[in-house]
Amino acid sequence: MDALFEQLARTEGEAWRIAESDILREWSKSGSAAMDLLYKRGEEALDQGDLPAAIGHLTALTDHAPDFAAGWQLRAAAYATAGQFGPAVSDLARALQLEPRHFAALTQLGAMLEEIGDSEAALKAYRESLSIHPHQQEAIDAVERLEREDQGTEI
Repeated sequence: MDALFEQLARTEGEAWRIAESDILREWSKSGSAAMDLLYKRGEEALDQGDLPAAIGHLTALTDHAPDFAAGWQLRAAAYATAGQFGPAVSDLARALQLEPRHFAALTQLGAMLEEIGDSEAALKAYRESLSIHPHQQEAIDAVERLEREDQGTEI
């Protein structure tokens, strides 16, 4: 994984796209077919907007695979979509404890912090995410937006 993260951080060329895909694929593997099925069901329910089902599947996943960072990150997304930022932040903290380079979790954390009005903490999360994966357009746009807001506009 270290080599993939090195490739992901490179600013030249397009090889980072392959590294990103490979990292995301590796992160989505729990090591258990049953846990992978729970992950897939949770992801599908989230995509369909069935938040209770998504949270249910992903809670079962995090209960049975507590060391699977992607499960915590995906459940955080379900909680955030449901407007439950407290549990979402807690899940992201666990995901980042398990995988400190989880750029998607950091970007997601930034978005939630921005949503609740903590622009300074959001900017820090986005910047940390970009230090790992400098090609994330969502994080790039957010940093630009927050820096613009911080500087204000001249009259």
